[in-house]
Amino acid sequence: MTAARVKSRAELRRERRRRAHGCWDHLLIAPLWPKHGVNLGTLLRTCDAVGACMVVPRRPWIPDALAHGNTLRKPQCVHWIQGRPEHWLERQRTNSAIVGVELTDESIRLADLPTAQRRTVIVLGHETTGIPPEGLELLDVAVEIPMIGTGNSLNVAVAGSLVLYKIAGLC
Repeated sequence: MTAARVKSRAELRRERRRRAHGCWDHLLIAPLWPKHGVNLGTLLRTCDAVGACMVVPRRPWIPDALAHGNTLRKPQCVHWIQGRPEHWLERQRTNSAIVGVELTDESIRLADLPTAQRRTVIVLGHETTGIPPEGLELLDVAVEIPMIGTGNSLNVAVAGSLVLYKIAGLC
């Protein structure tokens, strides 16, 4: 038996990045009601890893939060929305699947979430209060992340990252 050749990190990166990134036609993660800026930087890293874009509301503190949390050298795929987040979300329903990360009576388990087959918006709510009722009404599906521990929820960046990897078909 011969030993397998170990590929270099550069070789592995080239193999993993074969497909071109095209904005607005794939996966969008939308933390539309953010509370903590540190989560946005973490989500940017995950967007880069899975080839997704981030959609955020225009708030005075968000550009600094994104710049502070972004440890990548290249520019990121970030899109800004004006006005109320639910109005933007309503417009997306015409050409996108809308997936919310929220515990509801109808939520499906993360393990049962299928890989995205079309443009998909993943909606994240406020770290304390979740997705507001007017946002919940616009979801095609809500996904829950089962938990065994005593906490009520995961950090928004962690929850968003888990859902991005699953829906991108990378795990």
